[in-house]
Amino acid sequence: MELPEPIRKRLGDFSRTVFITQSRTEDRFKSLGHNDDVISCLPLQMSLYFNAYYFPLWWVSEVVVLHLKYPALPDYYKFILITVLILMTLIEAIRLYLGYAGNLQEKVPELAGFWLLTLLLQFPLTLFQLFNEAILIQPLERGVHIVLALFLLIEVRMPMYLSISDLVANYNLRKVFGCSLKSLCTETTLYKEKLNFRRW
Repeated sequence: MELPEPIRKRLGDFSRTVFITQSRTEDRFKSLGHNDDVISCLPLQMSLYFNAYYFPLWWVSEVVVLHLKYPALPDYYKFILITVLILMTLIEAIRLYLGYAGNLQEKVPELAGFWLLTLLLQFPLTLFQLFNEAILIQPLERGVHIVLALFLLIEVRMPMYLSISDLVANYNLRKVFGCSLKSLCTETTLYKEKLNFRRW
């Protein structure tokens, strides 16, 4: 069951307006054309969007809690927590950029980098801060880490639901021939329709 074309077009325009910054992707949409669909995962994009707004809140609360509990921590945990905070800040900025680029611009290497950073670095660091009782976890800290861990779980699972074969096919077609799977399918369909029309 498919949505009617006017509703589908309005939803596509709305999602492009809300989730895509026009200044950074202006060249992309000049080449896309207005009727081309972006093969991306909407739940992943929504999670990235809300995570980008949540991350500054997480960072501020983490700095405040670290400042409050800093005198009570042993020296080695002081060093470890400051290092983890700096690493998580850098990783999160890179990770969110790769997620946006990989999802919206249909770039498979960026999406793979996003997934690996999420799974191998950011998620274990978040679990370390969530479950290590020796760092004197405060209630605010536990709450913000639970929300961040939920975002990370959602973002780890979403690329699995993307149509990876379509993304890889688009990536290879763009790299080799300079066209997308949708434009190739449209041209093939038009060609078949012309052949069928000539037969009549």
